[in-house]
Amino acid sequence: MDSISPQTTPPLAADARPPRIWKFWGTTLWGLFIFAAMFAGQLAVVAWFVLRQEGDVDLATSIRAIGGGLTIALSVIMGLPAVAAACWIAIKPSRTPFAEYLGLRWTSWKNAALGIVSLVVLVGCWDLLSRALGREITPGFMGDVLKSAQADGALWLLVIAFCVAAPISEELFARGFLYRGWSESRLGPTGAILLSSIAWTSLHLQYDWFFFCEVFSIGLLFGYIRHRTGSTWLTIVLHGLNNLAATVQTIYLTGS
Repeated sequence: MDSISPQTTPPLAADARPPRIWKFWGTTLWGLFIFAAMFAGQLAVVAWFVLRQEGDVDLATSIRAIGGGLTIALSVIMGLPAVAAACWIAIKPSRTPFAEYLGLRWTSWKNAALGIVSLVVLVGCWDLLSRALGREITPGFMGDVLKSAQADGALWLLVIAFCVAAPISEELFARGFLYRGWSESRLGPTGAILLSSIAWTSLHLQYDWFFFCEVFSIGLLFGYIRHRTGSTWLTIVLHGLNNLAATVQTIYLTGS
């Protein structure tokens, strides 16, 4: 009888939009949006330094302001919140948790040790090749930027920018967002590693062809580690250690 039958809880309505991952075109278009956000965040700092110059703003004054160590440090740091916010905007419609989408999970210490050893071997090989070719081991512009930052009393800020802010923002973009979406498209993990490495390398146009190739090879290593361990935190740590080693090496070689 209806009057004495137990009350049943109505079933929950099914979610019409289950969690998903952007595929090739979605990842590509949102990736352009994230890149634009990074560029806008960095450009805002550069514009502020240029506009605050006293007197008439000419080309020479603008170049000095843009190339200053303090300007570069702050612009790199400001790129981080811009990238994080843009990633959040891109991921939110997918209904996938932010950390899960970007692979922000740790892995085993064994994987971390293997990653460090692999990175040391790879960079060491490039250093040996650089010496064999009679080239400088570190990019010349890095020495100039470090000296400029030291003159401005902002060397510590530049180290934070290079070794903390840049690795986090670039890894969230390349090995976090781009790799995740492209790896689940028709490209598969191999194509995603290759394409995300190209995208990441394109952020380093300040280098010449030799260092450009070195950056690309490091990107391939980071992409493989991301695929093998599923951890973007590990690539962030490795990226930071690589930048720290390069910064210390440049300071030592240039006497900054």
